[in-house]
Amino acid sequence: MRVRRGGAKVTAAVMGGCLLLLGACGPGRDTPAAGHRPERGADAPALLPVPHGTGSKAADDFNGDGHRDLVLDDLVEAHSHADDAGIGIVYGSAHGLVPGARQLLGPTAYAARTGGRLPAVFDAEANCDLDRDGFTDLVVSTDPPYDGRGRPPVPLQILFGSPAGLTPAVHLTVPARARAGTDWPDRPVCGDFDGDGAEDLVLHASGGRLTWLRGPFGRRGTPRAAAAPVPSTGEVPTGPAADVNRDGYDDLVVRTAEGSGTSTIVLGGPDGPTRTGTALPEGLDVALGRFGRGTALDAAVGTTDETSLRYDLPTSVRATLPVPGPRLATADLDGDGLSELIADGAELKVLRGRSAGLSASDTVTVKPPAPGTTRLLAAADFDGDGRADLVLRTYRGETRDTVTVLPGVGAGAGVGVGKRLVAEKPAVRFSTSEFLGDR
Repeated sequence: MRVRRGGAKVTAAVMGGCLLLLGACGPGRDTPAAGHRPERGADAPALLPVPHGTGSKAADDFNGDGHRDLVLDDLVEAHSHADDAGIGIVYGSAHGLVPGARQLLGPTAYAARTGGRLPAVFDAEANCDLDRDGFTDLVVSTDPPYDGRGRPPVPLQILFGSPAGLTPAVHLTVPARARAGTDWPDRPVCGDFDGDGAEDLVLHASGGRLTWLRGPFGRRGTPRAAAAPVPSTGEVPTGPAADVNRDGYDDLVVRTAEGSGTSTIVLGGPDGPTRTGTALPEGLDVALGRFGRGTALDAAVGTTDETSLRYDLPTSVRATLPVPGPRLATADLDGDGLSELIADGAELKVLRGRSAGLSASDTVTVKPPAPGTTRLLAAADFDGDGRADLVLRTYRGETRDTVTVLPGVGAGAGVGVGKRLVAEKPAVRFSTSEFLGDR
């Protein structure tokens, strides 16, 4: 679900809904007959307790047990026009995701009230350990009541992680001095932009400015510090953040507008994300990764014609590569320390990272593991083997889907042009409809 407020749009992000840095993805529009209930097979995994952890430094680890978890937005519902079902969390283990160990985050049980009202919208936006306790936290967007006069309320809330998983939300505090204009403060991006070891948040402000909230955050949603909005080259901060120039400060991509437009890499520093870096050409999506053996990260830009991308090296040398689909992601699928570039369009294509960079001649097509409209949901290492896995979601209408995990494979299976980079058979398969019985 996406809510447009004025010129800004609240989007689901990590993993992000769609993977952060991916474009929007959604179900096919095949609408089944009214009253049809989603498939929930007899072999659907029974609901298991969330494994209790003691805290970790692992990414996306909401229960602190050292294993990466998965965020699922836009769960399928019993009816194609039903209300927002909430956010699903599938918890991980040493062997990968465990569909039975899941948590349904619905607004009734987990959202904070605004003016006495619960939100109807509850969308995942960003996740990181905001309070430095070893448990990843989740930032969500909501739709608080607003009469159109003055500054709108802050639509963002934080669900803090704990040994038992995510806990009910608190409002994110954005001090008045950190706001600009009358836009909604939204589009959160996590990152350590001042290099102090604590995760910060960058938000959209207005008029070419960004709100920078310095972490760590208190359990009531209050940042450690917040100054006046910082000038920016664009309106749309985009994650995930990364240390592009390897100077110890996280950086982020800022788009000039939603949809197609130019972008700029905004560099972090002791004063936060205030420095203008590389300007990127027009496109629908941007992905950062280490495609070759250079020291700095590279950027790939998905173009509007869905047939090619612009690949920008740190030396500003540009190449155009024919890849269908403007939705982009990066991940190290074969464990060699270089990023593969994943282009999601009519087909799912993977360009292998090489010492000399990307090459269109070394492209692998990933066969969808289930019939229907398939989109990339996440690319990350869920089983702890040092190789990223692809999480795909296949839609067979608005009330039917299949989520599959294709593990990344080692160098032995991935040597040579055209060799596969991910396993052909899924290691995990489930449907988001399994969350329906947990309410």
